[in-house]
Amino acid sequence: MLLLSALRQAPPRLDLHLPAHGRGRGLAPDLRRLLRRRPGRWDLPELPEIGGPLEPGGAVAADQAECARLCAADRCWFGVNGASGMLQVALLALARPGQRVLLPRNLHRSLLHACVLGGLRPVLFDLPFDPATGLWLPPTPAWLQQRLEQAPPLAALVLVHPTYQGLAGDLRGLIAVAHGQGLPVLVDEAHGGHFGQSGLPMGAIAAGADLVVQSLHKSAGGLAQSAALLLRRGRVSEQAIERSLLWLQTSSPSALLLASAAAAFAHRHSAAGDRGLRLALKRAQALRQALAAASLPLAVNQDPLRLVFHSGALGINGLAADAWLLQRGVIAELPEPGCLTFCLGQRPPRRALRLLPARLQQLRQALGGAALPPFSPPPIPALAEPELTPGEAWRLPQQSLPLGQALGRLAAEPICPYPPGIPLLIPGERIDGARLEWLLEQQRLWPGQIADTVKVVA
Repeated sequence: MLLLSALRQAPPRLDLHLPAHGRGRGLAPDLRRLLRRRPGRWDLPELPEIGGPLEPGGAVAADQAECARLCAADRCWFGVNGASGMLQVALLALARPGQRVLLPRNLHRSLLHACVLGGLRPVLFDLPFDPATGLWLPPTPAWLQQRLEQAPPLAALVLVHPTYQGLAGDLRGLIAVAHGQGLPVLVDEAHGGHFGQSGLPMGAIAAGADLVVQSLHKSAGGLAQSAALLLRRGRVSEQAIERSLLWLQTSSPSALLLASAAAAFAHRHSAAGDRGLRLALKRAQALRQALAAASLPLAVNQDPLRLVFHSGALGINGLAADAWLLQRGVIAELPEPGCLTFCLGQRPPRRALRLLPARLQQLRQALGGAALPPFSPPPIPALAEPELTPGEAWRLPQQSLPLGQALGRLAAEPICPYPPGIPLLIPGERIDGARLEWLLEQQRLWPGQIADTVKVVA
């Protein structure tokens, strides 16, 4: 079997991608010890002594309560369908069918799927844009306040903190603005579970969020698909959360993934976990200094464990840089036209300090040139509500059209070009002239990155 063969192999390469445990180096110690036991001993059902995320008794309930205490939250639920599943659970608990929810353009696609499942009406707001890197920046409280003043009645707000590239803004201020409007706030903190520790920016629970979703393989020492939903009481119904969990989570959750969530939380909040994080930050700082000494540009961000190489400043398309590095054994997490993001993880590999600067210098010599011109932001409206709900658009008959013939049609699926890497259009939005013209220009600038055809509602 090809998959089994691929998993058995461990090619000699520099893996700077997720999961954050880096092929096991940064796994929570208790989880690592469990995995050394005879395979299958931990593959158990919801026995009375084990329980499950919705059971009042058993080990899972006790661990969830302890993790809530460690995070200064009122409740915690473990999930085995990743942060994607927990974001859907949270959004469906916040809004009823037909209600509107305010989402940022850098939303994870699982939230669009939640709108389809729950019959919700998404209202999307734009974000500040950096033309030098082509990256979207966090909104300011004043930015959000202006959007809220223009928005129709809403049931909830979703924020992303930090972004995939480790960018973070004034989360406490953003949440205060939303609470001032009476809105509960869900924070997608999938990439920031380590925030609030060792001098890193404030975590979402401390900032006042009502619901927070964390991925325990993106920013902690857990296995892929292990995640958690944290709750602060006051604005969100716990019963609504548990109903959503009942709808969306499997009735046979993996005991291994539940244990992964518990072990990752416990380790993160232990003395050993704090020492490990400080070591990771020290290695990350040393790597940044080595890159600076070699005049290799980095984009400014707030997560030291996400290294954003500004390839555009050296005249290199980030996607071309990724392909070049991949052939030479350096695996990044996220290529974009102006940047390449490396995830250093919970235990950054020692050899990255030597190998990554050398490879990036070779990349500059091989592909470098004059800096790329500034990126043009797409003409996204400050606020946009699709003419059809995503659920309606997704379920109606569709047809494929050449991009140049799609003017005035309703998108049937998300259109996420590079840049920006976030939905320029979501299902149910009309393809207007300004956005179509921008797409055609990007197609000319970045051959192969913009599809020749789009799916529209028939």
